[in-house]
Amino acid sequence: MSISEANAQLGELQGWEVLSEPDRLRKSWIVDNFLAAIEFFRRITELAESETHHPDLHLVRYRTVSVEVWTHAIDGLSLNDFILAAKIDALPVRLKISREV
Repeated sequence: MSISEANAQLGELQGWEVLSEPDRLRKSWIVDNFLAAIEFFRRITELAESETHHPDLHLVRYRTVSVEVWTHAIDGLSLNDFILAAKIDALPVRLKISREV
């Protein structure tokens, strides 16, 4: 997928970015706590298994969840990556709630 094709598809998603040449999609969430992060990972892994499309999952500082999606077989982006990203966005996730007043 060319960078212009990737950017056109990116317009259909919120919060995702195209990394590199383009060869992957990435999005990060700050979730409520460690258990919320693990629960979100569980939901993503169930989806990934059902789709037989497996993203990289990263947990940083106990509640920052990052997901990277790309098609390993072509070492780059395909339309299926954008479809999986949209399905991940549809999963429930408990985000950090600002406690500022």
